Amino acid sequence: MADLVRLRRARDRIDREYAEPLDIAALARTALMSPGHFQRTFRAVYGETPYAYLMTRRIERAKALLRRGDLTVTEVCLAVGFTSLGSFSSRFTELVGETPSAYRARSHEAGTAIPPCVARTYTRPKRLRRT
Repeated sequence: MADLVRLRRARDRIDREYAEPLDIAALARTALMSPGHFQRTFRAVYGETPYAYLMTRRIERAKALLRRGDLTVTEVCLAVGFTSLGSFSSRFTELVGETPSAYRARSHEAGTAIPPCVARTYTRPKRLRRT
């Protein structure tokens, strides 16, 4: 039970500070755990590593900024915490299934009538399984 509370604290930190440079050691300190125990426990509870969760959160936010259409792909890349456009583009393509430029260019009007709580679930990036 105490581990879950501490893990939630670390996950909440990722949710709040996704654009900041976060490393496993810092997140483990937030959860008052060793880095190894933190990674294993986080994965067991949330189904993905802390790093994968952070990348998903960053891409989720990038999708929202790209849908707005007022920022360039490079500006979005930097706004969500990536320092390399190449890393951002490849991670975005891996999780979303299309490049950031293609995602930004297509129409997103169909989703405007969806309530925000449903839209978050609908637009959350999914890991594409390699076969």
